[in-house]
Amino acid sequence: MARKIQKAAVLGSGVMGSGIAAHLANIGIPALLLDIVPGELTDEEKAKGLSLEDKAVRNRMSEGALKKLLKQKPAPLTSKKNLALIEAGNFEDDMEKLSECDWIIEVVVENLDIKKKVFENVEKHRKQGSIISSNTSGISIEAMSEGRSEDFQKHFLGTHFFNPPRYLKLLEVIPTEKTDPEVLSFIKSFGEDVLGKGVVLAKDTPNFIANRIGTYGLLVTLQEMLKSGVSVGEVDSITGPVIGRPKSATFRTLDVVGLDTFAHVAKNVYDQVEGTEKKVFEIPAFMEKMLDNGWLGSKSGQGFYLKQGKEILELDTETLEYGPRKKMKTTSTELSKQEKGLPNKMKALVYADDKAGAFLWNILSPVLLYSGELLGSIADDIVSIDQAMKWGFGWQQGPFETWDSIGVEKSVSKMKEEGREVPAWISEMLGAGHTSFYKEVDGEQYFYLNGEYKQIDRNPKVIDLKLLKKQGKVIKKNSGASLIDIGDGVALLEFHSPNNSIGLDVVQMINYSVTEVEKNFKGLVIGNQGKNFCVGANLAMILMEAQDDNIFEVDMVVRQFQQAMMNIKYSKKPVVAAPFGMTLGGGSEVCLPAAHIQASMETYMGLVEAGVGLIPGGGGNKELYIKHLDMMPEGIDFDLQKVANKVFETIAMAKVSTSGDEARDNNFLSDSDGVSANGDHLLYDAKQAALALSESGYTPPVRRKVPVVGETGYAALILGAQAMYHSGYISEHDLVIAKKLANVISGGKLPFGTKVDEQYLLDLEREAFLSLVAQPKSQQRMQHMLVKGKPLRN
Repeated sequence: MARKIQKAAVLGSGVMGSGIAAHLANIGIPALLLDIVPGELTDEEKAKGLSLEDKAVRNRMSEGALKKLLKQKPAPLTSKKNLALIEAGNFEDDMEKLSECDWIIEVVVENLDIKKKVFENVEKHRKQGSIISSNTSGISIEAMSEGRSEDFQKHFLGTHFFNPPRYLKLLEVIPTEKTDPEVLSFIKSFGEDVLGKGVVLAKDTPNFIANRIGTYGLLVTLQEMLKSGVSVGEVDSITGPVIGRPKSATFRTLDVVGLDTFAHVAKNVYDQVEGTEKKVFEIPAFMEKMLDNGWLGSKSGQGFYLKQGKEILELDTETLEYGPRKKMKTTSTELSKQEKGLPNKMKALVYADDKAGAFLWNILSPVLLYSGELLGSIADDIVSIDQAMKWGFGWQQGPFETWDSIGVEKSVSKMKEEGREVPAWISEMLGAGHTSFYKEVDGEQYFYLNGEYKQIDRNPKVIDLKLLKKQGKVIKKNSGASLIDIGDGVALLEFHSPNNSIGLDVVQMINYSVTEVEKNFKGLVIGNQGKNFCVGANLAMILMEAQDDNIFEVDMVVRQFQQAMMNIKYSKKPVVAAPFGMTLGGGSEVCLPAAHIQASMETYMGLVEAGVGLIPGGGGNKELYIKHLDMMPEGIDFDLQKVANKVFETIAMAKVSTSGDEARDNNFLSDSDGVSANGDHLLYDAKQAALALSESGYTPPVRRKVPVVGETGYAALILGAQAMYHSGYISEHDLVIAKKLANVISGGKLPFGTKVDEQYLLDLEREAFLSLVAQPKSQQRMQHMLVKGKPLRN
């Protein structure tokens, strides 16, 4: 019988435990969240006349955690409605409810004795066959299961989520010697397909994979900083995106993680290793003083950085005083900016004979060697280690990919010259004539293992567009987009213009793609694997034409964009949009007319044109309005004005969803549209949706007329905007934009309830767009957005 997780329990309601419960709720799995019973009343509870026996007191820990979920940033919940799926309880009154759960996740304090007591209690109440796991970040999984029954041990393993669970991709799964292989296989596939995680199998060693290497790298960086005399800010300026690491680099990352958390993780390894490795994991003296001072980072208000007003100051590790933030600027840092691609930038930096080059080499080479030494003890292959560092720490390249980037032969030669010990297996690899850890053959990726190269297993649910292009699957392309055959009779339209913005080149490819798919394919997916789905229309092009008074040119572009959107909507073959990340303005307009939207869980969707002094011009107003109308129950009278009001507010306030679920709450997605938890599976899920529509005998929607609220509705729409203007909340130009938008949504000077065709609404929309484009204040807003990257309120 196929195993299912229909209900889960999370034991421990701290930040991590409640975050895991929230992520389970995000994917629709009810979760029981339990914690200890408090030993004494708070002053607030005393004032209410409560006793230690009251449920509100006994569930204080878990109930308090649920309240915090609604306030935390970034939000653990993809929709506030998901909170209803989490039930609060405690370890004394609610343990029998574990018998209803298919998966029980322990997330209590990092103490082996306490964990063992929790598991002893779990065993009394769990049902046979339920999976039990620990979210420990380093305590032995084997040791936790000692003394438990055979069925418990068969179904027990480590599942180490990274914080915050909703956003960080890595899930380290750690089996024991007694874990049933079926349980391990199930959790791996469940983690990938349902939880949306990148699952890596790790061995039962201190801190597993990512924290082991990541903490080592951070401590090596700290020690090199003290040795070379560079500052906190200088380190961060060269250990972030310039070497393929997150913007938070080294010390901003530590401030976010929390110095206490980092120290705990470091001590966990320190207590379990010997020799030179133990010395590396020793916390520097200045950091111990920071801990004593309570300077833990973001959660305490200061750490390696302190914000004073608008200025961010950096810590002087010698004096423990704060001063202006510094940046390291050398010949190599400047030359690296001119290089294309991360490998070339890395080579320009790590081999440079200057301050930045020496520092980066001295922090990078130990991490590469340490990763090589740990192969076999923390993971079975280099792919697992590289994936863990990319998914858990946000590295663009894992250690072995980095090693390939800087050249294995050249770097190993330099390491040996410096007297560093290189793992024997790497020397043997080079001796056999193998000069890289990875290689590509006929578009397939291979990795080195035990004297030979093995092909990397490709998940069939991961569609690799780069690989398909190498295999000659491009049907047609231009500067802005490509049409690619992704197999099974489905084509994919990929945007690849700068920021995936929409210009005439993209519009031309949309039209070509729809025509080609209608002739030769079952369906079309619009998606890509860039940083964001689409940030909107090519604003620079629109502004340039507007400033040159080429309104005729802008009119032509808008007409063509509108027609392309209508082609998507009325295509004879199903068009499925696969948005993710930023899906703004024109990006949303591409999705709204599609036959189906398959969004990523992390989709930030909205019609944001008001922020640049405009309104949507590609049919977005009309489509969002129709989407709202389609969601009204059939055969039941509804308030058309309320529908118009909601659409007007959404567009006028430039509301952007914070998730795929919230995009549905905002009616950008209908109930039949889908949300993919795993972003790597998004294009596969979209392809399956296109095939399902095709196989069910897809026919395009019937053209129909749309009821509008007319003149009386227009007056109601702008009433609120006028009140905000007179109260000083919005500017005069904001009111001008609101009036233009209200005219489009209401349908203009018509009686309430008049039915109009889509082209009528498109014409109103285009006229409003063009009139705003020509206005100097709108042009100022566009200019400000292009230069500053944020809206101007003029």
